[in-house]
Amino acid sequence: MHLKIITHEKIVYDNEVDELVINTTSGQIGVLKDHIPITTSLRIGVTKVKTESGFKHFATMGGVFQFKDNNAVVLTDVCEESCDIDVARAKAAKERAEARLAEANAEIDTKRAEAALARSLARLQAALNQ
Repeated sequence: MHLKIITHEKIVYDNEVDELVINTTSGQIGVLKDHIPITTSLRIGVTKVKTESGFKHFATMGGVFQFKDNNAVVLTDVCEESCDIDVARAKAAKERAEARLAEANAEIDTKRAEAALARSLARLQAALNQ
């Protein structure tokens, strides 16, 4: 099957794949060749792709997934391949978000801190191939 991962800025991935595991808002799903057509929204997480040469991991920051006629398309605002992720920066972002959430009396935007934490965790999971 063919997979294309697209952001507003570029096509991140455009190639044949054997298998795809992706995080939807309803849970994680696996997609193989000849899967039934599906369109669903995505949550922040790791998209795992199996190719002839092995596995690839991408941190995807939400978006939409569509599969039809053995063509898979991921439309997302941000997508980073595991080899392009700065692990130290992701760890620092995770620590900052956790610190903000731990401050019980702080006037913070909790949803924003939770989203920052989810993004940093997705980056770390992708970079560490989990």
